[in-house]
Amino acid sequence: MGSGSRCENCIIRQFNSLRAMGKEELKKVSDSKVVKTVKKGESIFEEGDKLNGVFCVREGVSKLSKLSSNGKDQIVKLASKGEVMGQRSVISEESSNLSAVAVNDMQLCFIPKEVIVDSLHKNPDFTLEVLRHMANDLRQADDVIVNISQKTVKQRIAEAFLYLKNNYGEDKEGFLLLTLSREDIANVVGTATESCIRIISEFKKKGLLKSSGKRLGIIDEKKLRDLAEGF
Repeated sequence: MGSGSRCENCIIRQFNSLRAMGKEELKKVSDSKVVKTVKKGESIFEEGDKLNGVFCVREGVSKLSKLSSNGKDQIVKLASKGEVMGQRSVISEESSNLSAVAVNDMQLCFIPKEVIVDSLHKNPDFTLEVLRHMANDLRQADDVIVNISQKTVKQRIAEAFLYLKNNYGEDKEGFLLLTLSREDIANVVGTATESCIRIISEFKKKGLLKSSGKRLGIIDEKKLRDLAEGF
C-alpha cells in the first residue's frame, strides 16, 4: 500500500463527505478500510442486505437499482469515482434499499460502519456534509419521478444519452466512454428492453446516434437535446 492509497492523501475524497473529516479521523478510516476489486457485472451488495459499512468508489461505475413488483430492475442512479454508496443504510440502520452492480471493472474502498458512526457523533462538519449529499440524492430522486411521469420514453432515452456524454465523455471516434447495455438503458428510463432497442434504431435512422458493436455515440447533440426537451 503506497501513500497514495491512504485516505489522507486521496484526491477522490474531495468529491464526497469524507472531505469534512479531520486528519485523525482520516487516519482511522485509512487504517480500517479494505480495498476491493470488483469485476464488471459482479454484485457489490443486494437489496435487503445489512450493510456493515460504506463503499467509496475509486475507479469505475456502479449501477444502483431497485427490483420492482414485476421483477424488473429500475436503475435509480449511477455511482462513479468519488461517490459513497451505502451511506443511507448505515445511518438509518436499515437494510439496503438498493442493489449495486459493477457496470465496468471497479476499485472500491470499504469503510466499516463504526468509523463513520463515530465521526457522525464527534464531527458536526462531517454530519453536515453527509446531510448535504443525502439532500442532493433526494433532489435527484425527485427529478427522476417527475421525468418518468411527465416525459415520453423517447425523451427519456434521448436524455439518458446526453447524460452519459456529459458525465462520462466520449472517445476519439465519438463513442460514449461508458457503454451501458440496451437492457441497462431501458432500466434507467423505466421501459421494456424491446422498446429501448426500437427507439435506439429509430434514433440511428434519423442520424442522431451511431453504433459500432455494443458501442453507441451521439452524432447530432443539438437535435437530441431538442427531442429530450420536447421540441
